[in-house]
Amino acid sequence: MLRVEGVRTFYGRIEALRGVDIEVQEGEIVALIGANGAGKSTLLMTICGTPRAAEGRVLFDGSDISGQPTHLIMRAGIAHAPEGRRIFPRMSVLENLQMGALTAKPQHFEQDLDRVFALFPNLESRRDQRGGTLSGGEQQMLAIARALMSRPRLLLLDEPSLGLAPMVVKQIFRVIRDINQAMGTAIFLVEQNAFRALRLAHRGYVMVNGRIVLAGTGEQLLANREVRAAYLEGGH
Repeated sequence: MLRVEGVRTFYGRIEALRGVDIEVQEGEIVALIGANGAGKSTLLMTICGTPRAAEGRVLFDGSDISGQPTHLIMRAGIAHAPEGRRIFPRMSVLENLQMGALTAKPQHFEQDLDRVFALFPNLESRRDQRGGTLSGGEQQMLAIARALMSRPRLLLLDEPSLGLAPMVVKQIFRVIRDINQAMGTAIFLVEQNAFRALRLAHRGYVMVNGRIVLAGTGEQLLANREVRAAYLEGGH
C-alpha cells in the first residue's frame, strides 16, 4: 500500500531524513519509534507532501505521490492526525468533523458521523461544544475522528498518547486497534510510548538521526536488547 524508498528530506541545509525506506501493507499497524528529533514527524509530513522529499520516492498503491500537492494525497486515501492535535479550537466538535469530511462523498456523512461517535462517545455528547474547550484527551479523540471522516485507507497517527493521562492513553490505543480491526484501516503510528506501540503493531521500525536502524515484527523489537535498553527501560 505505502512504500517509502530512499527518501531524503531537508530543512534548509539540515538533512532530516537520510535515505529512509519503509512500507505499510494493507490492513497493517506499523509503528515507528525513536527519540525526540529523530525525524519521525518529518517522515509523516513528507508522506503528506509538506515538506517534499528532495530525493527518493513515496509510493501509494504503486503510484508515485512524491510530487503531488497535499490535498490530492489526502484524496487518494491518506489521512494525518498530527502531533499536538491541531484541531480548530473555535469550531464546534461537529464543525471539526465536517472539515474532516470535505474529501469524502457527502452521502456518507451521517454514516461516518455515527461511526466516529460510536468510537468516541464523549464527542457525541459534546458535538456542539467548541473544540478548544475540550480536555486534552477529548481533543486527541477529535483529531483522530476528524481524520477518519475522510474515509482513509491509510491513517497516519503522530504521538496520539502525548501528554495524556494513563487511562486516556489506554482508551486511545484500544480505539486504534478497533479502527484497524473493525474498519480494516492500515495505520502508520509514530509513538514515544514504545512498549504500547510495539505491543499493538504488526511490524515496527526504529529511527535514529533520520535513518531506519532496525526493523521487525512488534514482538521481535520488544525482545531486542538494544530496543529494550534505549526505549523500554528508561534509556535514551
